[in-house]
Amino acid sequence: MAQRGAACERTLSQIHATLHVAKLDPSELQPTVQCLSFSESFSSEDYCLMEVDETLCKHIESGQSLIIRGDVDEHAVLCSEDKTYDLKVADTSNMLLIIPDLKTPDQLGSESSADSLIHCQIYGFAKSYWELKRTRPKLKKLKKLLMENQYEGPSSEKERNSTYSTYTKEDLMERIQASEQEIMQQLQQIHACRIEGCWRILEFDYEMKLLSHVTQLVDSESWSFSKIPLTICLQELELLEPREMIEHCLNCYGKRYTNEAGEVFYALNEDEVCKSIALMLLRNAVKFNLSEFEEVWQQSVPEGMTTRLDQLKVHIS
Repeated sequence: MAQRGAACERTLSQIHATLHVAKLDPSELQPTVQCLSFSESFSSEDYCLMEVDETLCKHIESGQSLIIRGDVDEHAVLCSEDKTYDLKVADTSNMLLIIPDLKTPDQLGSESSADSLIHCQIYGFAKSYWELKRTRPKLKKLKKLLMENQYEGPSSEKERNSTYSTYTKEDLMERIQASEQEIMQQLQQIHACRIEGCWRILEFDYEMKLLSHVTQLVDSESWSFSKIPLTICLQELELLEPREMIEHCLNCYGKRYTNEAGEVFYALNEDEVCKSIALMLLRNAVKFNLSEFEEVWQQSVPEGMTTRLDQLKVHIS
């Protein structure tokens, strides 16, 4: 049994006497003996053990952090910078001792072949540990929070009551059970926009208004939907809407690229534009005959774009 304190530490002669009584051949054992004793600060409540895979182990060893997230009514999850893990308590029939200075047989292999004695202190113990299992990020709450205070444009914002909640990235990371990378990817997917330091979802009609401004400008200037010049687009539309809102709309519905001269262009995503216009039609209709809907839908999208029902298959409201 392990002893407490330095005063009770064993000597090599005592170890050899014990091996003799036990009829054990010292030549068949490791030459280095590790003698355990309880630390003066020994505690069974100060430590929680967690089993991590090699990837997370390297993550921790490199100095990066892991964060446990969850409100009082939620099951806790563990997040790295880009992944989310479920936390589950696993009980063990064996007592797990916490001995920071203890060496494994592999580590002892490089020690001197002569008999030696190492004194190690036990700082705590545990009868359970945390198991980690990779899980999907819990992101439904993200859209729910942002939908409480949708952005309807600069003119409507001035009339709003200041008691409406807004959330910075740090606020969302405190509330959402997902990694930072997963949260940022979801913000992009739901077309959220960073306005005055806070993340907001654009009210659907306002988003459609921005998209209409862009597509009408493309039509009037006879531009290709695959080559919309950012600078000219912003100059032409800034009297109607803030430049940052127009650029946000282009980021949501197009792909940004730069030509050899360094000019920035956008190529609109036909599927995304057609899908949003379909949703606008469905929001304003009680019901639609399918063939009638397809006809009205095609008439409503910008000229040169083609509607297809498969553009709606991936939509989840």
